[in-house]
Amino acid sequence: MERFRGKKVLIIGIGRTGFTLINFFQQLECEIRVTDIKPIFDLNKAVKKIKKLVPTPQITFGEHKDEDFLETDIVVYSQAVNPELSQIELARKNGKEVYSEFALAAKLCRKPIIAVCGNSGRTTVAHMVGFALKTDGKNVFVGGTSESPFIEFCMLPNKDEIDFVVVEVSSAQMKSLQNFHPRMVVFTNISDKYPTTHFRSAGEYIETKLSIIKTLSPDDVLIVNFDSLANNTFFRNANCQTYWYSRRSFLKLGVINEIQGTHFHDKRIHSNIDCHSEFKVNEMRIVGVENRENVLAAITACKALGVSDKAIQTLIVKFPGIPHRLEFIMEKNGVSFYNDSKSETMETLIKSVQAYKNPVILIAGGKDNEELEFEKYVKEIANYVRLVILVGESKERMNRAFGDFVQTYLVGSFEESVLFAYQKSRTGDTILLSPGNPSTDFFRDFEERGNYFKKLVYQL
Repeated sequence: MERFRGKKVLIIGIGRTGFTLINFFQQLECEIRVTDIKPIFDLNKAVKKIKKLVPTPQITFGEHKDEDFLETDIVVYSQAVNPELSQIELARKNGKEVYSEFALAAKLCRKPIIAVCGNSGRTTVAHMVGFALKTDGKNVFVGGTSESPFIEFCMLPNKDEIDFVVVEVSSAQMKSLQNFHPRMVVFTNISDKYPTTHFRSAGEYIETKLSIIKTLSPDDVLIVNFDSLANNTFFRNANCQTYWYSRRSFLKLGVINEIQGTHFHDKRIHSNIDCHSEFKVNEMRIVGVENRENVLAAITACKALGVSDKAIQTLIVKFPGIPHRLEFIMEKNGVSFYNDSKSETMETLIKSVQAYKNPVILIAGGKDNEELEFEKYVKEIANYVRLVILVGESKERMNRAFGDFVQTYLVGSFEESVLFAYQKSRTGDTILLSPGNPSTDFFRDFEERGNYFKKLVYQL
């Protein structure tokens, strides 16, 4: 890190990652300039925050100026920025050091890295692995997202005491990586859909996704989803120790003697890595098919890392979920509360209510989108929800769509929705905040809504 001290640094993008980078380089007494393509009137809060910093970074908003990229020593860009930006190419051609935030952190990290890849489940699996490692007495950093950028690891006062670094790695981040060699890679799945802002074709996208496996050696470990990736010869022929996980039984599939890993059999999770282990799942807090796959991935990774069975069982029983994503909050008088505030579309709402076996009292609603037709979701709502409490701008239209098929109540405030849901509940019920609509009628974002929901639940 010291070789960056006092350098001229240009940071592209002024979101949360951008501010983290500013803090990082200010610790190294660098001369900092920030540039963002958004116009300044769209970045009022960011500008006010920047002007409070001492020393205050120079700023260029509304455009990217060539001279900013040429009159600097180092260029660092956030994940949302296209690495093929013409000014970034100009900086490279003129001998400037250019890094993505993730690539810079990876270059500076000297600890064993566990990289979690795939189109879905990355955040949950990464935090599950981190939870189990911490339970087992290890010091762990978990990050790699815009909420917790990888570069935060480099700013930890105790980073030398960290045992493992667990990071999510997106396809866009992989595109900017060179000489990235994690100790373990977890692959949850691969989708045909790809971000067109970073990739020209599905072929380029998949090739980039798989490139991380080429870095693995026989001493490294690869964890793979058997149910979705077993037929991929790239994973079958990987030059490393490979372990698989499946929601189905390896015994019934006839592969129990062929592969090592973790599977679900006779209502329990079994793992045959190093030694046979068996885990109970009847008290698992997290819900949903996707989360069952996530916990299998995490258990497989933990077994390969030598985490104790006791810590893994604690993970299964006590891991609450990721904040605002089917997050278990508490149980009160036999009623369970879950926070799914990030569910801001009807598609994700339906997937969420389908995750529960117990009767669901659903709190839904939010900012109205008149183009959205709620009627096509009536069947699923009627099948999985006992009672719906509607709040926010969209409540009237949602009530017209669902009111004839399921018991619905309209309330005037978010506070009232939580209290009313609890008053209508009975032992065994699940009260679920899964809005199905954006939060910006009452709240700044889904995080503020979810945090306020948790506060109201704790006050009951």
